[in-house]
Amino acid sequence: MDAIISTGSHQERVREGTEVLLDRAPLAEGETVTLRPLAIVEGDAITVDEAALATASVEAVVLGSVKGPKIRGFTYKAKANERRRFGHRQQYLRVRVTAITR
Repeated sequence: MDAIISTGSHQERVREGTEVLLDRAPLAEGETVTLRPLAIVEGDAITVDEAALATASVEAVVLGSVKGPKIRGFTYKAKANERRRFGHRQQYLRVRVTAITR
C-alpha cells in the first residue's frame, strides 16, 4: 500500500520503510510525526475521497536533519557594473515511514 502525502509545497509518494526528505520542522531525532495522506494507492485502486481518508494516517520517525545541495547563483545588469553572487542550501528533515493506516 502506498500513500501520497503533502509536505510543504510538494507531494511525495511513500510506502512503509521508505525514507523521505521533508521541509525542515522543529522536531528532534527519534520523534514520531503523523502525516495526513492526500490519497492511498492499493494496486489499481486509488482512494481520494475525503470521508474515506479522514481516519487514514501516515506514521514516520525522524532520522535527523540534512542539508540539500548548494545552489550558487549570479545576477548582473549589462552596462551598469551591477553584479551579485548568492548561494542557498535548503534544510531538510529525513524521516522513515513506519506505518500507513486506513
